[in-house]
Amino acid sequence: MSQGQKRSEIKYGMHVGIVLKEDQSTGYLTYGKVQKILTNSPSHPHGIKVRLSSGEVGRVKEYL
Repeated sequence: MSQGQKRSEIKYGMHVGIVLKEDQSTGYLTYGKVQKILTNSPSHPHGIKVRLSSGEVGRVKEYL
């Protein structure tokens, strides 16, 4: 599994890089702090879905 696919790895307040829905074709990453974890299952093949403190929602591709 690559970074961001396990829910247990993601913590509130951590800095992450997410792919927004509109950026899925380019893979462009948006960075910010995790405000809320939206995925309920323990893992997801495309990354755990989170809401950043900026309000943006996307799937985690990397964390710092």
